Amino acid sequence: MIRDAVIRSTVSEFVFVARSQTLFVCRDCGGESLKWQGQCAHCKAWDTLERMAAPRSNAARGTAAQSSALESASLAASAQPRMSLRLTELDRVFGGGLLPGSVTLLGGEPGIGKSTLLLQVAATLSQDLPIVYASGEESMSQVALRAQRLGLTGAQLELIADSSLDAILQVAAERRCAVLVIDSIQSMRLETVDSSAGSPVQLRECTAALVRFAKGVHGPAVIIVGHVTKDGAIAGPRLLEHMVDTVLYFTSDTGSRYRLLRATKNRFGRVNELGFFVMDETGLKEVRNPSAIFLSGHPQPVPGSIVMVARDGGRPLLIEVQALVDRARSLAPRRVAQGVDANRLSMLLAILSRHADLSLADHDVFVNLVGGLDIEETATDLPLALALASSLRARALPAALVAFGELGLTGEVRPVPHGEERLRELAKLGFTQVILPRENLPREATAGLTLRGVSSIAEALAYALAGAT
Repeated sequence: MIRDAVIRSTVSEFVFVARSQTLFVCRDCGGESLKWQGQCAHCKAWDTLERMAAPRSNAARGTAAQSSALESASLAASAQPRMSLRLTELDRVFGGGLLPGSVTLLGGEPGIGKSTLLLQVAATLSQDLPIVYASGEESMSQVALRAQRLGLTGAQLELIADSSLDAILQVAAERRCAVLVIDSIQSMRLETVDSSAGSPVQLRECTAALVRFAKGVHGPAVIIVGHVTKDGAIAGPRLLEHMVDTVLYFTSDTGSRYRLLRATKNRFGRVNELGFFVMDETGLKEVRNPSAIFLSGHPQPVPGSIVMVARDGGRPLLIEVQALVDRARSLAPRRVAQGVDANRLSMLLAILSRHADLSLADHDVFVNLVGGLDIEETATDLPLALALASSLRARALPAALVAFGELGLTGEVRPVPHGEERLRELAKLGFTQVILPRENLPREATAGLTLRGVSSIAEALAYALAGAT
């Protein structure tokens, strides 16, 4: 009997030690270690390990995991209605609206409009649904002043100015809110985590707590604001982006009033979908015709300019391509590309020299996409080549001319996906002439468009420059 009691006591002590085990977590990268070390084994930073209590496992408590057949889960998923955010561009980025129980991480540079957009959305949704907006960086009066400046009111909008995530989750659970906004995750902290707000440990544990809260039986949709580093990535462990359902980034050119919202991750919609907004005195408004942002609208055709139709996300966009070719002033000609890959530009210059007898080896070359958008698809090859030839020959291409297509190393013009969608967008905006790959010619003629299918860069240049002035 005594021996059994000793064994039980030893086992109890072992379980207690296992449950109260401590970890050392790096405050820079979030890496874990069972013992303290001077250097983090993950990111190699010195003196960054901090002690924290390891979370207790739920395995011994007998908690049953949720399970369901695939058919039942599919029916339950289809029965969940999406919440419209009352902004078409924002609904597009989310994949048709906001899903209950989803967790979204929104990043962007300071002052770009993250808090403004979310306060507008919260105030609009609060006309019909209970919404909780928690700010850990601003006081109640500051948030109220911004709402007053934007002319926002919300009957069911609950404002919280606190950095304690425990208190915020308690209020959100009591209110049974439909949407919970956290602004920002770097200002939040859990009382059970012995670390300062903004540390990798707090970021990870606060995000995990929000995910658990959202995935509950009556969990709301959670939108989290995240600070970004100087490189543009969301600050904190990269694990945060893997924990959430959707990751959105706000971007903008310096001094521009236009804002681009891109979905880099979306479990419930299309990835890389774009939404366009404009900032004015009353807040952020959606842009109904995004192509107008990327067209400069010259009164007269100018050399080195042509319009292309690109496809970014799920929509075709009309973008003006500008090229400037000038005699080099030094022994090393410059190659500057804005909006396109610089290596791709070097390849196009080699193709023009070899297959179109246009040598630019002793010229400075500058290429720009109007509007500041970065396009990675290969449909930019043909319009770039035409713009370069137009600038070199000092001959303006027709204002109604549009081009798209990929160039191969042998000088051929290769087809690109979604050719018919691009043509429909051109016809809707009033363009009349199109140079495109021969394989992209539609089976039926498109009303109002004169299509010229080409199979080589030499053929495309001959047709384009024949109508140049």
